[in-house]
Amino acid sequence: MAGTGGGELKYEMAQNAYIKLVLHALKHKTSAVNGVLLGRTSPKNESLVQIEDSVPLFHNHLGLLPPLEISLIMIEEYYSARGLGVVGYFHANERFDDTELGNISKNIADHISRYFPQAAVLLLDNKKLEALPKGKDRSPVVQLYTKDAYKNWKLVAEDGGIRLTFKEPAANTILLDYISSEKWQEVVDFDDHLDDITKDWLNPDLFK
Repeated sequence: MAGTGGGELKYEMAQNAYIKLVLHALKHKTSAVNGVLLGRTSPKNESLVQIEDSVPLFHNHLGLLPPLEISLIMIEEYYSARGLGVVGYFHANERFDDTELGNISKNIADHISRYFPQAAVLLLDNKKLEALPKGKDRSPVVQLYTKDAYKNWKLVAEDGGIRLTFKEPAANTILLDYISSEKWQEVVDFDDHLDDITKDWLNPDLFK
């Protein structure tokens, strides 16, 4: 899939957006979790999608439409005022060994891609995450999916033209620091917010 400018599509992910979604998955290890990616197309390069933030959505009600619609409206209202829109979706499967993108993920991602055709889907790769403390791999611990020419979600090969890179090269090192300090316990998602509205889904203090 090529970008609108004719070049191969590239995704550049901000460190905090990445760390937040991984911490969300770690907080709910025995559940599937999901969320959305916020960003914009680069003003200088139409083939570059800049992922600036992520918002954790659910760990209980992944397939329910009313909570999803409420959360998307609130997210879009907040971020559009800051020049950002929903540019993708992230998901972590319930089972450690499940590396497939399921129907719920595809349906939500389809909805997002209607408004942002270059939408990315990031699926947490548990094996990469587990290997992170032992290795020197600097690549994200997620698998990138994009839509192919037939409008199907396809896993992007690591040696392909489409790429997912970090804006800050030390993102995995910082992630390990947050994991070792059990920072994941502080992540708030929309399930938490809908249960208790004093819990802020924007996670303003997570990186302080």
